[in-house]
Amino acid sequence: MSPEVSAVREVLVPEGLDGERLDAALARMFGLSRSRAAELIGDGQVLLGGRAAAKSDRVLAGDFLEVTLPAPRSAPVPRAVDGLDVLYEDDDIIVVDKPRGVAAHPTPGWTGPTVIGGLLAAGHRVATSGAAERQGIVHRLDANTTGVMVVAKSERAYSFLKRAFRERTVDKVYHALVQGHPDPLRGTVDAPIGRHPSGDGRFAVVSDGRPSVTHYDTLEAFRAASLVSVHLETGRTHQIRVHMAAIRHPCCGDLLYGADPVLAAHLGLTRQWLHAVELSFAHPADARQVTFTSPYPDDLAHALDILRTES
Repeated sequence: MSPEVSAVREVLVPEGLDGERLDAALARMFGLSRSRAAELIGDGQVLLGGRAAAKSDRVLAGDFLEVTLPAPRSAPVPRAVDGLDVLYEDDDIIVVDKPRGVAAHPTPGWTGPTVIGGLLAAGHRVATSGAAERQGIVHRLDANTTGVMVVAKSERAYSFLKRAFRERTVDKVYHALVQGHPDPLRGTVDAPIGRHPSGDGRFAVVSDGRPSVTHYDTLEAFRAASLVSVHLETGRTHQIRVHMAAIRHPCCGDLLYGADPVLAAHLGLTRQWLHAVELSFAHPADARQVTFTSPYPDDLAHALDILRTES
């Protein structure tokens, strides 16, 4: 079989997308995610009127686009994952307790284990809907964020849950250990998130980012940190990490977003202290409300023990 190669598509912007941002128009025209469209633009794979363009450029009806689309990504390879515990399973869904160091699905540059690969290796069935590399995935947790995650097994569950996450009817609760003491103790961060201007893989609060809303409530205060409960209205990449860093209370251990390495070492943290403790949603089969929870893993519990002892 010959290897898959990239394909160049030449198209005109339709009337219905006149005035749209380039990344949004590209996503609509080619069925891509907004972030994937932005990646292609950033990599120089999109020419607007024969020239390189920025994702924020506005397109006009009739504009000529040349888009180099990469070869389709392959399906995930089954690979056993230590510590990937199944909390619940039926014909429609499988709920897992995701350990640290495990991505939701394969992505460019990630060679580590994935939730999908782990489930396939254990003999579980997942939905075939979605892009090849993320079939069954309806939401994601960062590779080093632990906790509750649901995966669709049936096609109806995939459609139902994707819509539920999009319409924000899923209740996602996280606990985060953040540096210092947020003021006020309970609040909301409403600030758009996009890729960091540095292009180094981080995200940031940026004026042209996607709308992002995070609610937090302090549960426990220590000498150098606070344990907060976080509810997300939106589900942007690194949202909690970015928003807490933006109000100068980064997650402990999150060196990528400005956490204190001395405090991280003192607490024995080698990743961000962030855990998805609870997930509630209407079940795809009959719309009954279901709730799943996850206890803190050992490294996060140990960090809390140190703070409680010292406080």
